[in-house]
Amino acid sequence: MSNVSVEKSFSNYGVYEIDDSLTLNLPNTEIRIKKISHNVFSYVRKNTEDDLTEKIIPVKSPTLQIELCPIRPLNFPARRTDYVYLDFETPVFLSENSSATIFALCPIEIGVFFVHDNHKDSLDCFTCDPTNSRFCLYGSPESGTLCKYAKTQIVESYDDSTPFVNAVLKINLRNELTKGFSIGKVVFPISDNSVYYQNSKAITDSVNAILKKKLTLEIIDVDPEKIQTDFILSPTYERVESTKRMDMGVD
Repeated sequence: MSNVSVEKSFSNYGVYEIDDSLTLNLPNTEIRIKKISHNVFSYVRKNTEDDLTEKIIPVKSPTLQIELCPIRPLNFPARRTDYVYLDFETPVFLSENSSATIFALCPIEIGVFFVHDNHKDSLDCFTCDPTNSRFCLYGSPESGTLCKYAKTQIVESYDDSTPFVNAVLKINLRNELTKGFSIGKVVFPISDNSVYYQNSKAITDSVNAILKKKLTLEIIDVDPEKIQTDFILSPTYERVESTKRMDMGVD
């Protein structure tokens, strides 16, 4: 669970039109945008560890338009994988031939996009929770899958995301086996899931996780499922890459 506190003073996601200056307050991060000449703006991002990112943005008009939004957690501490490993703090038990729907927190990163000429160009991306941005290996050292790792909580609904740190993911669980199992993790390629936002809340497409028998193995088959929502679809930052198909084993 992230130790980032939720404060009412944080900015919201969304599109901002800047004619003079703008300050955005995020967990552990502050962004300052300022007009420095008729068609030029400066962009400065600073975090609590005094890491500084500075850019100059020439524009064609007297104003600058940006979009601040949640993006998939694939860029920090480096771009190494499309997979996310969600490790539940409390496992979910499914009896034989039963199903359940849960909501879980899923890490996100933050994207800043320069909006112009019907395009959205990536201006900056970062994480507001760097201490919990880490990798793990799912499977054996020889043939395992590198994953973005997160210890996560099961929450009540889409309303329970942590601003700028986590989105909420709906997971549809089904047990097709003839015995009960406790599910303590879900591993899946999050590059198949879109991210959406509204004010300071973020959600992502669902996944279906089915416990089944495959030959002699008991596995969890995980597939994405698009959601219908009034939330705004975020642009994507990372390169679109093909991902291998993986069957998740049952412990």
